[in-house]
Amino acid sequence: MFRSFDPVMTVREFLANLGMPASAVSWLGTLILVAATGILAWLSYNFTKVILVRVFTLIVRRSRSAYDDIFLETKMFKRLAMIVPGVVVWYLASWMLRENPGWLVFIHRTAALYIIIYAVLTLTAFIEGWHQVWLMQPLSRGRSIKPYVQILKVLVTSAGVLSMISVLFRVSLTSVFAGLGVATAVLAVVFKDTLLGLVASIQLSTNNMVKLGDWITIPVRNIDGTVIDMTLYTVKVENFDKTILTVPTWALISESFQNWKGMEDSGVRRIKREIRIDVRSIAFITPEMVDTFSKQPYMEKWLRDNVAEIEELKRGKPISLTNLGAFRVYMVEYLMNHPHIDSMMPVMVRDMPPTESGMPVEIYCFSKINSWVPFESVQSSVVDYAYAVVGQFGLRLFQSPAGSDLEALMHLTNQNHKI
Repeated sequence: MFRSFDPVMTVREFLANLGMPASAVSWLGTLILVAATGILAWLSYNFTKVILVRVFTLIVRRSRSAYDDIFLETKMFKRLAMIVPGVVVWYLASWMLRENPGWLVFIHRTAALYIIIYAVLTLTAFIEGWHQVWLMQPLSRGRSIKPYVQILKVLVTSAGVLSMISVLFRVSLTSVFAGLGVATAVLAVVFKDTLLGLVASIQLSTNNMVKLGDWITIPVRNIDGTVIDMTLYTVKVENFDKTILTVPTWALISESFQNWKGMEDSGVRRIKREIRIDVRSIAFITPEMVDTFSKQPYMEKWLRDNVAEIEELKRGKPISLTNLGAFRVYMVEYLMNHPHIDSMMPVMVRDMPPTESGMPVEIYCFSKINSWVPFESVQSSVVDYAYAVVGQFGLRLFQSPAGSDLEALMHLTNQNHKI
């Protein structure tokens, strides 16, 4: 029926029958056909918006699957349906305006641009919906694919822009891409951050260097917290003071950063603290010290292992045992028997190179608790105990003179002068 019906001739015959001159019939017929095309386009738009979109929505709402609801929320179905008016206008113009090439070219270009725009919006909505479906899977925990999603969106948008250029200037896509190759150097400068972010995202993901939820530290950027978002351009970190800091994705490749994920996965956390001993208090043990040590817990093994030297000491002969060595052995046994210290991991109490502020004695072990607040409690209890028990071995802690020490010295000096 439509093939036998010629809208151009029908309109012209109708106007001619009204007695209009031939010049008026031509331009007025064209105006009527353009207006009719616009009206039909408006009707098809409203039909799509009111009927198709509502039908899609009703079908999705009644579906048991949660996935199609996600695509509905991203407006993919609505954008897909909106392509229909553009296609309708394209074919109507070809049918009704074939005798008016100027108007036909204009409407065809406009319709093509409309179709390309909504096709790009539909594809980007589909990509976003697919991303949301991925986030619902257990496999997605700690694995961010957001940079790749953004890359796909950029590629789709770029393809849409190139297609629009091809339509506007009536050149083939091959010619557009050829011209794009000439401008590669300029584009490399314009999209430098995008290219750097792309390479960095691929390296971070491929090498499993950082994931969502990881605790990372970058001292030079004042970053010490948990990764909460990863995009093509930036990595967002929530510091433990609840501040939010962002760092360029490429910076994680070009700079060094510390990832605490290995510590969290191991279930333990290292304790590495020093106490400073006054070197003047380090001495060979005496019989009195042996009597004191025999009353201490955790010293039985040390007493058994050194029974020969202790007997030599009781006979008044010189020995090599020192109070600092006894203290180190005592602290190792204390740590090995501590309920929150992992005895299967390295446990050491060792002397470090002496400094002008005393002899550093380092406590090195691993806590079974790696959560921040409970770990700090375990670490503090170990260090507190070391400070408290060191005096029982005849050792003194090194501490720089404080104001009260200087006041006491001045008071003693004044008393001596009075005497």
